[in-house]
Amino acid sequence: MVLRMTDDTTTDITRPQTLTMYGATWCGDCRRAKRVLDTRGVEYVNVDLVADPTRADDAEAISGRKNIPVVVFPDGEFFVEPTDAELTAKLDAVGL
Repeated sequence: MVLRMTDDTTTDITRPQTLTMYGATWCGDCRRAKRVLDTRGVEYVNVDLVADPTRADDAEAISGRKNIPVVVFPDGEFFVEPTDAELTAKLDAVGL
């Protein structure tokens, strides 16, 4: 389930209350990661960097890179361009 980003959804971009994915519709890796999350029925916040380009600074601040997607878990762990296997393993580990 995709949630809309609101001001109260997260107070710390490095430790969001809900899994958060920074990405763009033109990005193949973003679409793939989104498909993994959607298929599993994971609740997450999708930050569309095309709709809100200023949020790209947040993604870079978290990862230290300009690559997307950046997938941030509530425990503070994040992945940049994760493979399906990496993302699935982390989702399994946190029970999502």
